[in-house]
Amino acid sequence: MREISSSITFEIQAGETVPLMVMRSTRLKVSGAAVWVTRSDDIEDYWLEAGHTLRLRRGERLWLSVEGGPVARLAFSVPTRADERAINWFARVTDRLGCWLRQGWRTV
Repeated sequence: MREISSSITFEIQAGETVPLMVMRSTRLKVSGAAVWVTRSDDIEDYWLEAGHTLRLRRGERLWLSVEGGPVARLAFSVPTRADERAINWFARVTDRLGCWLRQGWRTV
């Protein structure tokens, strides 16, 4: 037997900010109101409107918020094992590259 997929869905009210830690490589899909996403180790913020998706890496932290409008619905879908291995491999490679580039620098 193998895992095909699983997902978790929840809602965020306008004006609410939700901190999350990603435990497995996941895909985030938004419906309802638009969602503001801030990710750890990323200089970009993301404004996701209904129907937009974002791939999340294992171990990263998120801060999600909704400004105005109705409730936002967020669905987190876990990819199949083969997809997850590829995403995690890429995350490990970029992390190693980042450590090499930051040698001698402190991160806060």
